[in-house]
Amino acid sequence: QELALKALGNEGLFLFSSLDTNKDLYLSPEEFKPIAEKLTGVAPDSESEEEETPDPDGETLSIVAKFQPLVMETMTKSKDGFLGISHVALSGLRNWTAPAVPMSVLFARQFKAFLPPKNNLDLGEPWWIIPSELNIFTGYLSNNRFYPPPPKGKEVIIHKLLSMFHPRPFVKTRFAPQGAVACLQASSSFYYTVAFRIHAEFQLNEPPNFPFWFSPGQFTGYIVLSKDSSHVRDFRLFVPNNRSLNVDMEWLYGASESSNMEVDIGYLPQMELESTGPSIPTVIHDENGNVLASRVPSGEPIQFVFEEITWQQEIPWQEAAHRLEVAMYPFKKISYLPFTEAFERAQAEKKLVHSILLWGALDDQKQQQSSCASSVAGSGRTLRETVLESSPILALLNESFISSWSLVKELEELQKSPLICFLCQIHHINANDFLDITSMKPEDVESSIFSFSTNFEDPSTATYLQFLKEGLHRAKPYLQH
Repeated sequence: QELALKALGNEGLFLFSSLDTNKDLYLSPEEFKPIAEKLTGVAPDSESEEEETPDPDGETLSIVAKFQPLVMETMTKSKDGFLGISHVALSGLRNWTAPAVPMSVLFARQFKAFLPPKNNLDLGEPWWIIPSELNIFTGYLSNNRFYPPPPKGKEVIIHKLLSMFHPRPFVKTRFAPQGAVACLQASSSFYYTVAFRIHAEFQLNEPPNFPFWFSPGQFTGYIVLSKDSSHVRDFRLFVPNNRSLNVDMEWLYGASESSNMEVDIGYLPQMELESTGPSIPTVIHDENGNVLASRVPSGEPIQFVFEEITWQQEIPWQEAAHRLEVAMYPFKKISYLPFTEAFERAQAEKKLVHSILLWGALDDQKQQQSSCASSVAGSGRTLRETVLESSPILALLNESFISSWSLVKELEELQKSPLICFLCQIHHINANDFLDITSMKPEDVESSIFSFSTNFEDPSTATYLQFLKEGLHRAKPYLQH
């Protein structure tokens, strides 16, 4: 390491380390591949990219990309005119104004990865297309990377699709939960509608600049395809834009993993892929194998009339999306309602509101620190990966609380409108205080404040459980009216 630093300097070692994925201080041909492709402009075919070669006479699907760049004014650092932030750091973001590939033609069979692993799955029963390999115990992947690893297996089609937006998609995110999950939304004799959710991110910068990570909250969508994947009737993939903030961004300011990092959030109006119509064959044969019609690449497509699909089983999109959300985030086994709706429900059911206030989304693949029951303010990632997934916490929340989470920005907007009801905060805990307590050993915490029963060895679970119970105790006078 010292010799490498002496030979390359800080910036050179930083670039070298970003390519040296196994950290053995040697670059294998596979590790050097991104630089070779950058210098030569040629990307050789990878044997690992396809599990099987699609039939050249098979059906093809045309996909169009729709993209509106991030609204820079929605970034928190825009309020002071990006003071202290170098123009170079944001160059990859500012220059990304259009999709890398506006239109692409893919074989229908390439979408085989979206088929369920077995035929007898119930509607809404989730399965993993790309399993998540990270959790709170495994830690996170390195920020010091510029080029995605070569996709393998079912990652290939998702990588191809996301590459239409930007040339450097990372199919596996640095943070949990990673991957892609799917479930059946509808089924007929010959077709499936598959709903899916993907957690992926993009690297917007290249050397000599430092890494800039662009992480949409999620990609979701659906595909209607035949059970043998020979035909795709419809396809759509998009980043939801229904909340005021839907993208996290992180960028480094130095040539090491421990360098200072800036973090921000913003709003992306549109990031979407959509099929232009059903997949169509390039060649039509008669029953004897003779070619009846064909289409040259530059010619008009063969005209077809497609039969209408009669669905035998079907669930609403909202239910399918919720099943995928719970698969990614077990804490969503209980419902989290919008802020005002939560108070209306709590009043009707005579329960307390358990409200979490955050700078970034609680149920998107990443979000920033800050979070407010009773109310809690704190780190959403820490909460959702620990206490909010705990069985005793889930049971108490389900029994005695109506839960809600909100963005700070949304409550700021709500403040501008007159509220009909008067809200009374019974109890709250700040994230920093909570994290300080949960980092201590149980025997070091004063029993008069937080008592750790033998049933809950985890300090964070015991602390949060006590917090909720204290809120219930303080609320008795209010709930009795």
